[in-house]
Amino acid sequence: MDGCTYKAYVNILNEELLPAMGCTEPISVAYAAAIAKNTLKTLPERVEISVSGNILKNVKSVIVPNTGGLKGVKAAAAAGIIAGKADKKLQVLEEITDTEIAQIKTFLKTAEFKVVQAKNGCVFDIGVKLYGGGTDAFVRIEGHHTNVVEITRGGEKVFCGCENSGECALTDRSVLSVRGIAEFIDCVKLEDIEEVISRQIEFNSAIAEEGLKNEYGANVGKILLKAFGNDVHNLARATAAAGSDARMNGCNLPVVIVSGSGNQGMTASLPVVVYAKNMNADREKLLRAVALSDLITIHLKTGIGRLSAYCGAVSAGAGAGAGVCYLYGGGVDEISRTIVNALAVDSGVICDGAKSSCAAKISTAVDAGLLGMEMCRNGCGFLSGDGILDSGVEKTIDNVCDLARNGMRETDEEIIRLMIKNV
Repeated sequence: MDGCTYKAYVNILNEELLPAMGCTEPISVAYAAAIAKNTLKTLPERVEISVSGNILKNVKSVIVPNTGGLKGVKAAAAAGIIAGKADKKLQVLEEITDTEIAQIKTFLKTAEFKVVQAKNGCVFDIGVKLYGGGTDAFVRIEGHHTNVVEITRGGEKVFCGCENSGECALTDRSVLSVRGIAEFIDCVKLEDIEEVISRQIEFNSAIAEEGLKNEYGANVGKILLKAFGNDVHNLARATAAAGSDARMNGCNLPVVIVSGSGNQGMTASLPVVVYAKNMNADREKLLRAVALSDLITIHLKTGIGRLSAYCGAVSAGAGAGAGVCYLYGGGVDEISRTIVNALAVDSGVICDGAKSSCAAKISTAVDAGLLGMEMCRNGCGFLSGDGILDSGVEKTIDNVCDLARNGMRETDEEIIRLMIKNV
C-alpha cells in the first residue's frame, strides 16, 4: 500500500473512533447549546432550536445522560446551557453534578423554549439561538456531530466554518475499498492503530458489561442470554445489544463511536471482541480484526450518509461479520463474500430513531453478519443477481448505498412524519 493511502486509512480511524457519552444526536444538540451559552455570556431567557427531521427522530426517545432521566431536544439543549463543557465536545455532559441536574429541570420550566423542524434540505442540521442580556447568540452544526459552521453574537459573525455537508475537513473516504482495507489490515504497524482501537475495546466492553449486569430499557441483551444461552454466537449478539440497552437508556459511561454512532461503534467492535476471546486470539489479531470491522463499517456507511432511513447497525453488523471472518483466517475474498451475504439478509431495516429497540436491531444485524460469515466458511453464499446483489462486493455496496440514500428518501420523510406528528 502506498504511503498516502496508508496515511489516509490511519487518519480515517482517528477521525471516526471518537469517545462520546450518550446518544450522539442529543449530545450534538447539547454541544451546540453549550457553545451558544459561552458566546451569549449569560443565562438565556429564551431558547430557539431548529433541527432537521433526522435529528428530531434520534433525540425524541433516548434519555439524555446525567439529566435524571430527561428526554428530547429541549432537555438536551437545557443540559448544554446549564452544565455543558463545550471543550469536551461529544463528552459535553460528562461532569454534571446533582445540583446542576436540579438547575436543568428548573430552567426547563422557567425559560421559554421553541423547537422547529429545519426545512433547508440538510439531513444533519442543528441550530441553537439564545436570547438574554439584551442580545442573542446563535450556533449552527451541519453535516456531522461536532462540525460547527456558524457562530454569531448580536447578529455579527464570530466564526464561520465549512458548510460542505460537514465533510470538507475530513479525509476523503472514497479511498476506502474492501480490498484496500484488507491490504491495510495486513500491513498496518500496530503502533499506528493500537491507541484508538484499544480505547474502543475498553470503553465499549465496559458499557456492555454494565448493560448485562443492570436494568436498562427493554433489557434485550440480558433476555438474549436468558432465552438462548451463552454460546459464542449468541453472546456476541447479546453483548452488543446490552451496550445499546445501557447507552439508549441513560447510562453515563462513554462509548467509542463509528460513523458518528455509538451503536455502530459497539456493533462493529463487541462481537469481534467476544469471538477473539472465545478463540484465544492474541492481542494483535484482535486489534487488527476490530480495525477491519470499523473500516468496513465506515466504507459501507460512506455512500449512505451519517443519518438516513437505513439502520446503520446493518452496516456495522456486516463489518463485525467481516472482522470475525478475519479472526478465522479469512482473506479479501472471504471477507468480501461475508459482506455480500450479510447485506443480502437485512438491507432495508429502517431507522426510526434512537431508542430501546435499537438493541434488538443490533442483535439482528450481528446475526446477519455472523450468518454471512458462517455461510462463507461452509462454501455457501448468495449470488450476483439475487435481488440487489451485483457482481462483486463493491458493486453490491454501491447498490445498497443507492437504495439507502435515494430509494429510501421518501421512507425517511414518512418515518419522520409518523414520529413527530404528536410532538
